[in-house]
Amino acid sequence: MVTESIFADVLLPLPVPGLFTYRIPVEMAEEISLWKRAVVQFGSKKVYTGIVVNIHSSRPEKYTPKTILSLVDDRPVVNEIQYRFWTWMAEYYMCYRGEVMNVALPSALKLSSETRVIVHPDYSGDMTLLDKRELQVLEALSIRGKLFLSEISSFVGQKKVMPLIRTLIEKGVVLTEEQLDEGYKPRKQSFVRLSDEYLDEKKLHGLFDSLQKRAFKQLETLMMFVRLSGFSKNRQEKEVLKTAITNEISHAAGPLSALISKGILQVYTKEVSRFESHDAEKTADSIVLTVEQSKALNDIRENFVSKDVVLLHGVTSSGKTEIYIKLIHEALSAGKQVLYLLPEIALTTQIINRLRRYFGNSVGVYHSRHNPLERVEIWNEILENKDKGFQVILGPRSSLFLPYHKLGLVIVDEEHDTSFKQYDPAPRYNARDAAVYLATLHGAKVLLGSATPSIESYFNTKTGKYGLVELNTRYGDIQLPEILVADIKKEKKQKTMKSHFSSLLFDHIEEALDKKEQVILFQNRRGFSLRLECEQCNWMPECVNCDVTLIYHKHDNRLRCHYCGYSTTVPGHCVSCGSNALKMKGFGTEQVEEEMEALFPDAVIRRMDLDTTRSKHSHQTLIQDFEQRKIQILVGTQMVTKGLDFDNVGVVGILNADSMISFPDFRSFERSYQLMVQVAGRAGRKHSKGKVIIQAYNPRHSVIDLVIRHDYTGMYQSQILERRNFKYPPFYRLIQLSLKHKNPDLLNKASIHLAGMLRKKFEKNILGPEFPLVSRVKGLFIKNILVKLGRGKGIAGEKADLMLILKEFGKETAYKSIRIIIDVDPV
Repeated sequence: MVTESIFADVLLPLPVPGLFTYRIPVEMAEEISLWKRAVVQFGSKKVYTGIVVNIHSSRPEKYTPKTILSLVDDRPVVNEIQYRFWTWMAEYYMCYRGEVMNVALPSALKLSSETRVIVHPDYSGDMTLLDKRELQVLEALSIRGKLFLSEISSFVGQKKVMPLIRTLIEKGVVLTEEQLDEGYKPRKQSFVRLSDEYLDEKKLHGLFDSLQKRAFKQLETLMMFVRLSGFSKNRQEKEVLKTAITNEISHAAGPLSALISKGILQVYTKEVSRFESHDAEKTADSIVLTVEQSKALNDIRENFVSKDVVLLHGVTSSGKTEIYIKLIHEALSAGKQVLYLLPEIALTTQIINRLRRYFGNSVGVYHSRHNPLERVEIWNEILENKDKGFQVILGPRSSLFLPYHKLGLVIVDEEHDTSFKQYDPAPRYNARDAAVYLATLHGAKVLLGSATPSIESYFNTKTGKYGLVELNTRYGDIQLPEILVADIKKEKKQKTMKSHFSSLLFDHIEEALDKKEQVILFQNRRGFSLRLECEQCNWMPECVNCDVTLIYHKHDNRLRCHYCGYSTTVPGHCVSCGSNALKMKGFGTEQVEEEMEALFPDAVIRRMDLDTTRSKHSHQTLIQDFEQRKIQILVGTQMVTKGLDFDNVGVVGILNADSMISFPDFRSFERSYQLMVQVAGRAGRKHSKGKVIIQAYNPRHSVIDLVIRHDYTGMYQSQILERRNFKYPPFYRLIQLSLKHKNPDLLNKASIHLAGMLRKKFEKNILGPEFPLVSRVKGLFIKNILVKLGRGKGIAGEKADLMLILKEFGKETAYKSIRIIIDVDPV
């Protein structure tokens, strides 16, 4: 029995620095351990669940610690490697560990609210040990059922009521509601089995005869059980879902209850998975690699001997996935776990089916489209079933945070994709870079894969930090697509455009449909029209919260802001001059879909963008329909560019290349090259070249020329020289400071003042302050300051200096209301 005072340092899911020390009650001393969740009071009214990260006997000197209210778990919910990963992420991305914890844990594992108190369901009613105030609380609860702490404070006439509540909890009189509502509950279902007495075939046949004479409905129900269980075939006891019987026979509930009450059948409940079972159909050994794939696989293995990270640079449709499957099989055979990161949920639909063919129920998927209970089930499965269950996890960036214990391989597919970057809330991490550190903690290897690697990753291969393996031919004799460019300016002059489609693109779409081939059209803007504009005075409807024009969405006939979600009805006239001459300008995917339907009325046309893929299975349905050739033309945003594998696409159209190339960002050439090559990679069939039509006002632009020649090396060499000259990644690291406030004058003064403080330390490596392209979002004006830090061992010290400057800035009374967002390695 522990008698001396012991304390726990608890990490809370809050944007505050450090840990918080709480006293451990004597009765919890044996039960508490590291990495369990503890319910603690924070402030005067709030209750949170935090993670116990340290247990010690050092009493805090500056304050009296509060007591842990209760423990939620009988076993840890995270592990030490996870905590070390959280700590690194907080330090590198300059945020708080609590913010990392808040993003990492599934919502069903987090409890927080203003404390509500209820009577303990097992309270005996004995009031002899209660004092006056405790009786007051009990009486109030008997009337109201539940009370907030603030209400209890009013009843008893004292501000600090937690000691009083704590005493009532110890006496078994009350509970905080958080102790009962854990968020996650295992899924349970009722099963039926045959009683032991009737496992004997003769007795079972005798029972059939008996029921046939006097209870035919019960006989019908029993025979359905026997058929569903397969008992008659293998003479073994088998269970059947109760609902499976009631679904097969109408009004079976009564006869089933009668069979159970007679002791013929037994009913019981047990925990079941929320996920379908999938058996492996093939083995990884059955995959026959081409000569080029075999060489690439061997080169990866050789590189892994001396390098922890290898970049697989393979052209689109080169068969990278088959190589991944071989490596996954090797990792599983060595008793290791595998993390397969993808940039988009949409990509998991195709890949998960391919992986399950080889690894069956060992493959788990983790992403935000799962409901909170499904996410916790996957979390617990990985935490508890260390040698079985999900050994291959497939998912987007959130799957980094699962409780792995023996990672052997991390695959980052489409590693160049900006969707790996988290924007809000903090931590604003890049999953590709974080995966490299996570693998280091586990002693695992990392394979980065892409047809268009990020310049940073490719640079790391040139400097020897990463290994490099290249795969330059497409799988199965599929040829690289032929890329043609349509001059929009010329076609508009000649009046050969059909709406937004050049004659070149239109003719090739027509030809592809005649050949029963499919078409993909890429337009990187959703909605119907990008803006509504008055032809008399050029007035345009703008968002009331953001400095952007509203985008017209035809499906609900409203103008919408894509930044804050604000929407309004379409005006009938110009608000500025009263004119009725309002015209739609620009076009998005919704308009492309509608115009395609008018031009090709016999074709089945669908759209794949954020508006059409909000529901849980919408991605999967669209992709499966396109795979099964139920859709002839697929219109989409970036979603259609990311690694999707279709074997019947004859034509790909890029409707507006100029908007990507001319975007004011130092990465615009790299990004536009990547996007065009990726979407072009969807074209092509076995023994047939696909066609890619790029529409542009400047068809001779250098980026388009590089895309036509499939010249990644040329793009890299042109960009790396510019970045060296102008101090951009990969030669320098960037930290963007975004200052936000509703008052633009105060924001201007604050940003200028902060930039001056930064220049004293970092001199010329400070850019700004400047307004971004969208200078107001959700009612707050924004100014950006860009900090450039040289690469090297001193970067941690420079970050520390930056944090000190920000801390000093925060102390200035005039600028306390300024909000500062820190984004390390912005993309």
